[in-house]
Amino acid sequence: MSDQNVSFKPSLGLFDGTMIVAGSMIGSGIFIVSADITRNVGSAGWLIAVWIITGFMTLTAALSYGELSAMFPKAGGQYVYLKEAYNPLVGFLYGWSFFAVIQTGTIAAVGVAFSKFAGYFFPALELREENILFQLGSLKIYPAQLVSIILIMFLTYTNTKGVKGGKWVQNIFTTTKLLSLFGLIIAGIIYFKPEIWHANWTNPFDIQKLDDKGGVTAVVGAGILGAIAASMVGSIFSSDAWNNVTFIAGEMRNPKRNIGLSLFLGTIIVTIIYVCANLMYTAVLPLHDIAFAPQDRVAVAASNAMFGNMGTYVIAVMIMVSTFGCNNGLILAGARVYYSMAKDGLFFKNAGTLNKHSVPAWALWSQCIVAAILCLSGKYGDLLDMVSFVVVIFYVLTIIGIFILRSKRPDAERPYKAFGYPLLPAIYILMGLAFCILLIIYKRQFTWPGLIIVAVGIPLYYIAISMKSKTSSQD
Repeated sequence: MSDQNVSFKPSLGLFDGTMIVAGSMIGSGIFIVSADITRNVGSAGWLIAVWIITGFMTLTAALSYGELSAMFPKAGGQYVYLKEAYNPLVGFLYGWSFFAVIQTGTIAAVGVAFSKFAGYFFPALELREENILFQLGSLKIYPAQLVSIILIMFLTYTNTKGVKGGKWVQNIFTTTKLLSLFGLIIAGIIYFKPEIWHANWTNPFDIQKLDDKGGVTAVVGAGILGAIAASMVGSIFSSDAWNNVTFIAGEMRNPKRNIGLSLFLGTIIVTIIYVCANLMYTAVLPLHDIAFAPQDRVAVAASNAMFGNMGTYVIAVMIMVSTFGCNNGLILAGARVYYSMAKDGLFFKNAGTLNKHSVPAWALWSQCIVAAILCLSGKYGDLLDMVSFVVVIFYVLTIIGIFILRSKRPDAERPYKAFGYPLLPAIYILMGLAFCILLIIYKRQFTWPGLIIVAVGIPLYYIAISMKSKTSSQD
């Protein structure tokens, strides 16, 4: 059934939008990436500073996006903003990257994280050689990957039944994981270890590389900026997807108000939780134990320090709840981008239709297929590292778009204006560009693959335009 007969139903309020922002941001990253950050910066002060810098960037971007969401309160979010500020090609390159890796790769990574931690309860899901189901060349298929795919298919199916079902899943699981994280932070206060805290916070801003044998290498000069940029790959990944609520503007009640507010509330809640969680890590674990937690599972190590062996299972349940809710938000929101692209004739035509439940079911299932392929490939983690660079570039371009649209459309209705304009958006642009430049200099493996993925979109765009022209002439 096409959306000539069915249209998006405004079913989501401010609380729902805030839960989508917070729920899409909090996946498995906060439980894991602090290990790599600590290896790169080697001090408690800079561990917290990296999360604060990332939180400031995220909050600034969210406040800036509020203006764009109020100007264009319709499905598609960032794709629409880029198209309106620049041209359809820039919007398409974002949408293509989003479909090929950014959203689908995140869905795959979060799905596999769910399965990995379910392995604490079901050993057959652990990624061990004896658990391989079959192997095709170098490709190894584990039960965990299949469980991840089943999870993604289940959440996709529930979201094809209407946005209200997806809303309740999101609200219940996000509320649960927020309360769980607050509980973990409070436990850190109760089990606070003064001697560990004091040791960690002696010379807290000396940047140094840590190795697994206890060695320390001082980082000096320009290498300090490189260490910070490398550290932020993990924190930015953990804080990403905050913009997902902009994709579902067509289903928000009073989107001109509620999108911007939910962006602000969701990002500030998550930023506070992330900083407090890392303070908790430094209160119960020595820096070396944070940096070299088994399999980087810092939260498991911290929970074990507080609760003993039971702590492993506490965190496993928390991460399963967290990743389940996170994937629901990602799946729900992502399909609206492909819907908007299809309406512009730049994606598969069927993706631009709504089913009887007023949701883009075809777009949901196409997203599911790509995410499932990435689950099987096992390359989702590498791909996400590669696109962190590209994700920030698109954020920077979108915020530059605020300046462009103020010039191009000075009289356009702006129910909400970017907080701190022009200073805060300009600061974000400078920080984002500095992050990208530092990665180009110090971590090139995180840059060029992502650019290749984006570049592949250029010929695809012109193919889509050509096919659109042929279809129009036939009509």
